[in-house]
Amino acid sequence: MKVSISWLSDYIPIEMDAPDLANALTMAGLEVESISDRYGYLDSVIVARVIAAAPHPNADKLKICQVDTGAETLSVVCGAPNVEENMLAPLALPGTIFPEGFILEKSVIRGQTSEGMLCSASELGLGIDKDGIMTLDPGLKVGEKLAGATAISDTIIELDLTPNRPDCLSILGIAREIAAIQKVQLKYPDYHLADDEDRISDFTSVTIEAPDHCPRYAARLLERIQVAPSPFWLQDKLLSVGLRPINNIVDITNFVLMETGQPLHAFDFDQLAGHRIVVRCAHEGEKFVTLDQKERVLSFEMLMICDGEKPVAVGGVMGGLNSEIEPDTTRVLIESAYFNPTSIRKTSKKLGLSTDASHRFERGIDPEGTIAAINRAAQLMIEIGGGKPIAGLIDEHPGPQRPKILSLSTRHTNRLLGTGLDRKEIGSLLASIEFKVTPQENDKDLLAVEPPSFRVDVARPEDLMEEVARLSGYNNIPTTFPMMPAEARPPVGQINLRNRLKDLMAGFGFREVITYSFMHHLSPDRLRLKPDDEGRSLVNILNPLNEDQAVMRTSIIPGLLQTVHHNFAQQIKDLKIFEIGKIFIRKGSGELPQEIEMLAGLWTGARRAASWHNRERLCDFYDIKGVVEGLLKALKIDKIRFTKLDDNLCNYVRSGYSARILADNLPLGVIGELNSRVLENFDLKQTAYIFQIEFDRLLPLAAKITSSKPMPKYPAIFRDITIHINKDIEAQAIIGAVRNVEQPLMENIDLIDVFEGDPIAAGRKSITLRVTYRSSSKTLEDEDVQDIHKSIAGKLVEAFDAALPG
Repeated sequence: MKVSISWLSDYIPIEMDAPDLANALTMAGLEVESISDRYGYLDSVIVARVIAAAPHPNADKLKICQVDTGAETLSVVCGAPNVEENMLAPLALPGTIFPEGFILEKSVIRGQTSEGMLCSASELGLGIDKDGIMTLDPGLKVGEKLAGATAISDTIIELDLTPNRPDCLSILGIAREIAAIQKVQLKYPDYHLADDEDRISDFTSVTIEAPDHCPRYAARLLERIQVAPSPFWLQDKLLSVGLRPINNIVDITNFVLMETGQPLHAFDFDQLAGHRIVVRCAHEGEKFVTLDQKERVLSFEMLMICDGEKPVAVGGVMGGLNSEIEPDTTRVLIESAYFNPTSIRKTSKKLGLSTDASHRFERGIDPEGTIAAINRAAQLMIEIGGGKPIAGLIDEHPGPQRPKILSLSTRHTNRLLGTGLDRKEIGSLLASIEFKVTPQENDKDLLAVEPPSFRVDVARPEDLMEEVARLSGYNNIPTTFPMMPAEARPPVGQINLRNRLKDLMAGFGFREVITYSFMHHLSPDRLRLKPDDEGRSLVNILNPLNEDQAVMRTSIIPGLLQTVHHNFAQQIKDLKIFEIGKIFIRKGSGELPQEIEMLAGLWTGARRAASWHNRERLCDFYDIKGVVEGLLKALKIDKIRFTKLDDNLCNYVRSGYSARILADNLPLGVIGELNSRVLENFDLKQTAYIFQIEFDRLLPLAAKITSSKPMPKYPAIFRDITIHINKDIEAQAIIGAVRNVEQPLMENIDLIDVFEGDPIAAGRKSITLRVTYRSSSKTLEDEDVQDIHKSIAGKLVEAFDAALPG
């Protein structure tokens, strides 16, 4: 948004210089992008005296002038009929950039050198006279810069406005903000139209068939219009903000648009079929040629302004070629409307057509500003275009809006902003930008505030607080620090455990990875999940980025395997990785998915990095099992056991090389070697071992308090038990049975040997356990543990139909 200081001065006195004003606007929430001198191009234009003017030897209409610059005499070829000796005129020197972009260079014209250019007012953008060079006051000093000599100056401020401030997309809107900053009164333009009778209804009518898209439509009719170039002051105002003058009627609509922020449109009334306006939505596929001479294909949700037969404008965006103002136009219908911002935004985007009007409509204009703007335009057309108004005004308003009354608490405002303003100060600040403020008599803390209709962004008390903050000055708000409670609070259990797991896994040499919470919809098939597995209860993503991220993940393992595949492609074959994250299981229709946090780890490749003192060996099931055991032991989770995994329960691990992880009888997860077909599905050519544990089941089991006991003073005694049992019996069951004996001297049980084959009978196996005995009060002798050890062996023989060797 560009604003001219000279244009702003029509409504308020500007008491600050441009840099201070720009800083004040920025601090008020209207960021200033740049400040520029509108007449900066006049730097190389000086006051010069024509010493002599002789006819050009090779052209009848040209003259060769000798021009005094105060420092030297230059030869200039000039074609202006009014050039004469001793006159003062503006001389543009080579390098001057004119308003239209033309760069002046030293040239040869019809064989004569021209070292500059004597300029007309039009060429310099200082008037509309283009018939002769500009005559300057004879009292000016020769050689002085034209801008300084004639006191020509204007500053352009360009603002980068946020979409929530459409009220500032106008000169009056910016002037209102400056008036509040400077604490001066804003002067609105003065206009008056006498509507003593309603004659306009005899000439035209307006019908709104789409009130949701167009809540208000106003129209005025003028006759005896004379279409002509605009006066200089009007052209100058438009040029100052970057608009191109066209003719007086169109220029007035653009002037009022920039002045008030209300877009207007002027129709040639005699080109409107039936001399009436119908506001409706377009027909699907309907075609329309806009003012830019392009044919647009319309859709059913686009708002159209039509006459009695055909569309004449795309509502809120651009008029049509079939009703534009022509040089012979004598009757003009002025449109001033309020359109639904969402409707205009969709239309503008779908057509790929953005205009000054659509830019304002789609952000929200003042719904109560339509009448003031149309009257302002009509008044100017009467003054400039010689028009005569048809008495009366059409104002179709099927969707009037009730004023919003907001209750603002002084105490709450000060608490949130960190200020100490009283109720009167807050009311005064809001009133400075035309909010209606009424103190509540029954409560000394409250204000009843009615936002002006042009502030469409203010809808709640917090919006009013924001206005108070920016108007009082952000830099005036004292710096404070938040209250920090002195009491220490224990960390949240989930966070504490999660961090503990990450530290432990890092200690075991694993690297944490973070994969997407999405996966390919074929991932359950690639994992070979059973048809009834809950991992097939997928949550589809409505707008997936790609096919590999079409559903929410029901397992972390596919993400780990994709990470492995990527590393294999980079020739990284040894990997120990883990992830803690959520999986998502779809529930019933309309329900949110169940979110389960999981810990998963994967190990593939070498057990240890190869070196001169270590032969490279591949990791195996017992390596990752040891990691899980160490992890759970570090969390002080007791009675951990691994038991055979039912093949029907988990298909993505290899049968016989997998196990369920239990704490007593509570299942925690699974561990095992990945099935070869799963590896193929993920294009992996190397054995990998995984584990997966449900995080939430660990939380109540992990020890909250860490305890310690003294180091043992007395030595231990070790005794082995070897028994022959059925080979289908798990060693974990034997160890569990020994632990259940609960002898106080028994400290630990370890499995040290498993053997099958001759001389062991077929279908049987030999298992050797090592039992550690220790006393906390004395050194044990053989006789202290002999009977205990013999009793344990007997119980194992009885419980498992076992036999002792030999």
